[in-house]
Amino acid sequence: MQTNFTEEQLKDAGTARANQILRSCVHCGFCTATCPTYQVLGDELDSPRGRIYLIKDMLENERVPDKKTVKHIDRCLSCLACMTTCPSGVHYMHLVDHARDYIEKHYDRPWHDKALRWLLARILPYPGRFRLALLAAKIGKPLRGMVPDARLRAMLDMAPDRIPPVSRNDDPQSFAPKAEKRMRVALMTGCAQKALNTDINDATIRLLTRLGCEVVVAKGAGCCGALTHHMGKTGESHATAAKNIHAWTDEMEGEGLDAIVINTSGCGTTVKDYGHMFAQDALADDAARVAGIALDISELLTRLEIPEGETKGLRVAYHAACSLQHGQKVKTAPKDLLKRAGFEVVEPADSHLCCGSAGTYNLMQPEISAKLKDRKVRTLEAKKPEVIAAGNIGCMMQIGSGTKVPVVHTVELLDWATGGPKPRSLT
Repeated sequence: MQTNFTEEQLKDAGTARANQILRSCVHCGFCTATCPTYQVLGDELDSPRGRIYLIKDMLENERVPDKKTVKHIDRCLSCLACMTTCPSGVHYMHLVDHARDYIEKHYDRPWHDKALRWLLARILPYPGRFRLALLAAKIGKPLRGMVPDARLRAMLDMAPDRIPPVSRNDDPQSFAPKAEKRMRVALMTGCAQKALNTDINDATIRLLTRLGCEVVVAKGAGCCGALTHHMGKTGESHATAAKNIHAWTDEMEGEGLDAIVINTSGCGTTVKDYGHMFAQDALADDAARVAGIALDISELLTRLEIPEGETKGLRVAYHAACSLQHGQKVKTAPKDLLKRAGFEVVEPADSHLCCGSAGTYNLMQPEISAKLKDRKVRTLEAKKPEVIAAGNIGCMMQIGSGTKVPVVHTVELLDWATGGPKPRSLT
């Protein structure tokens, strides 16, 4: 794609990166075949190629974003299926993130949009606040029919029937290995996951210590920054991410770390991109060091070689989270681990398509999200599974709200197969 940025414009690092990405696009349109919003809406401007044209025009002309451009950028899930499909290697993730930052700085949203985005940014990254919000939503559910805004109804629907108790395993501490020590790893305990499902981190700690890992929950680490980053709130997301970088580099320079293990794939995609996010920052070197040892739990378990399990005769439908298969390019490891542990693993049709969760997307774009959820649930249930496994809490909540089949994290099944307790949702 030909671009016409001025030398002055290209002095900005974000614009220079956008220029590189735009120039790599050859307009082929392969991305439209795997874009969930294009599949649902059928509008060229709701495809990666269409959004790329809108972003190019907006950035080159340095214009105030119009309502049309913002609408189509907001509808993007950031599922990154287009990056898996693209034959030219267009790094769409960095481009759309820069566009969102530009929109946040130059577009005056309607007051109700600003209020909702402000509210989400002040609640979701903070587990304590999130728990209180879930409790309020649970109490307000009976009044759902009186709520006029679809997005507010979606927030009420998000509240689980059971809000788990606080897990003390999430506090800063170290867990000694139960076998001969093989590694020292930091576990990212996250933010929303600590409020929605405490079993995931508990299972991760049990499994890793059983396999010879010392597991550290680093003091000062918390939200990865993804939730605010994808809203274009770059200052907030970088401040949050910087806390993680400081916390983990302190551990690296202290007793050392072999890996930073992440069991929420949306967070993993962001942490692995810290090197790019902080490339122009004083934290650039430390951010790159952190990103360089960040691993999804399935990647680490592949290295540790979990023992083979006895066949459990349990049919598991594996849902590939977009942030894992497209963002991190981790595709076979979770399935191979489940098979090794003794489970029968099946995959749904169109497994590359998003379930519609995508961070805060199911709250800000509930109509599109609901259509994607319904399609994903249908394809999963068509496999007649006894349980659905996924590697991302957002996907688990989204799919779980549309099916009666139990939905568990992959690590919960692996923990059970190697000596841990049966996942709570299966009992």
